Amino acid sequence: MSTTTPRRAQDAPGGGAPGRRAAARQDRPPRERRAGTALPGTRRAFWILVTPFFAGLAVFSVLPILWSAYLSFTQARGSLTPVRFVGLANYERFLTDQAFLQSLGTFAVFAAFIVPVTMFASLGLALLLHELPAAQALLRSVFFLPLACSYVVASLIWKLGLFSGLPSGVANTALSLVGLDPISTWLAQSPQWWIVLVTVRLWLQIGFYMLLFLAGLQRIPRTMYEAAAIDGLSAGPRRFVALTWPQLRPTVAAVLLLLLVAAFQAFDEFINLLPLNPDTRPPLVYLYRVALGGDRDFGLGSAGSLILTAIMVVVALGQNYFFGFAAAEDRTSRRARRAARAGAPR
Repeated sequence: MSTTTPRRAQDAPGGGAPGRRAAARQDRPPRERRAGTALPGTRRAFWILVTPFFAGLAVFSVLPILWSAYLSFTQARGSLTPVRFVGLANYERFLTDQAFLQSLGTFAVFAAFIVPVTMFASLGLALLLHELPAAQALLRSVFFLPLACSYVVASLIWKLGLFSGLPSGVANTALSLVGLDPISTWLAQSPQWWIVLVTVRLWLQIGFYMLLFLAGLQRIPRTMYEAAAIDGLSAGPRRFVALTWPQLRPTVAAVLLLLLVAAFQAFDEFINLLPLNPDTRPPLVYLYRVALGGDRDFGLGSAGSLILTAIMVVVALGQNYFFGFAAAEDRTSRRARRAARAGAPR
């Protein structure tokens, strides 16, 4: 007896591989867009949005830097059009200029004052606010508010209000209350002018760095302090040195780098507060006098700007090497590699 069996799908007309694929396509739900694929028109919209930014960056930043680098090898006095090519003469003249070297000394003294004072004062305020959660929002706003004031306005407030040199000035009034003679030349005598410079910059920037330290403190898990308390490490200087300070190392490195760069960029308070003498002239003020002063030597000023930029880069790299985000780990790994090489058989 013969039996008949239904034909398989591949034996049916159109039921081969193409037929299977067609049936599978009909059964499958609509495929969703794969992750990471752009919507139609997204690439064009991206370039429409970023092209003005890149054009402005090229016109107002990149091209002036390249033109300044070219002017540094030429003689261009009183005009941005170079007269003749002088090679490295501008760099040699700038590096041997005693006024420029003295301005670097002024920066070193200013940085020695303002960097540690700002860092430890902002850290102290952050530690106090971290323990006062109830009033933290209000105090954050109070200390951050001076940042909205420009350096020029703050310098004029310090000069005309606090350290005006008049008998009725705030500084002289405070000195007279404690029995000291009023100082009428706050802005013309050393070291009195350092008090003026450090206080105005400290008032302006302490709130910003306090917020950075406060953010670093809030990243430390509370469980670490609870475990330390169980082990007998109570709150105090010992806990700060053993637990808090190592956890704040990345924040300290960032704050130190920002403070050094800000000290290099000191300009407004020096040019608005202090008389124009070599003892109170940081590098940027000296560079301003060279490039935009009476001679308007743009070639020499361009060379000086590149030299100052190179000095800032070297200082930043040195700071990152010794106090950077992973300086301790890098030194440990280097010592381990040296020890491994020394103990390896020859």
